[in-house]
Amino acid sequence: MRAEGEDLDRLVAGLDAAGWAAPTPAPRWSVAHQVAHLAWTDEVAFLATTDPGAFAGHVARAAAAPGTFVDEAAEAGATGPPAALLARWRTARQRLHDALRAAPPGTRVPWYGPPMSVASMATARLMETWAHGRDVADALGAVRPPTARLRHVARIGVRARDHAFAVHGLTPPAAPFRVELTAPDAAGAVWAYGPEDAAQRVTGPALDFCLLVTQRAHRADLAVRAEGPDADRWLDVAQAFAGPPGPGREPAGEAR
Repeated sequence: MRAEGEDLDRLVAGLDAAGWAAPTPAPRWSVAHQVAHLAWTDEVAFLATTDPGAFAGHVARAAAAPGTFVDEAAEAGATGPPAALLARWRTARQRLHDALRAAPPGTRVPWYGPPMSVASMATARLMETWAHGRDVADALGAVRPPTARLRHVARIGVRARDHAFAVHGLTPPAAPFRVELTAPDAAGAVWAYGPEDAAQRVTGPALDFCLLVTQRAHRADLAVRAEGPDADRWLDVAQAFAGPPGPGREPAGEAR
């Protein structure tokens, strides 16, 4: 989690005003909106970790405006000076890191979905930092080489399979899938999940699978393949994040 944040920090730390204002693939969100969202979410995660009662009040307020509260927080954070925003995000990251490290064994952290273990919260923050970092890199024309940290993103995407079906009003399949992903390293190791003899399978590059489950690219533009009707349907609805379905991304080349 720390390393993922530091990588993105290095990408934005030297930006001028035009760089912070650059539009990202997320509609109406600039680079500043992306970083403001990460800062805000790290602050909320810190609150959930250290003061569950106060977090419950936050969730109640968010429930009153489910379609706008995320965008409103990003807009509010993006309006100030970039230097102040960067300092805010750095502080939020450090405080959350320290709080998670200090949490007693067995701690369950409340969130917008089911409560999570400390390790799962760290994984979720890594996943979101990577996903929004991808948007920032795309906006700036930068390349962020995939790392072994994607294994955490892939794992949360696999574990969120049933949630993805449920939030689309679909009954999750009863049988597990086999997922085999080619790691982003020279050796081409395979990250495997589920029983080897599963009737339905998903295969492809780990990077592409992570782009799919974070909804940073359309399925049509990725080399992720499904065998079996339920596995095929999953690739249409997959998401690694809690909450309602995201809007996803259109295939490359289509009008937005």
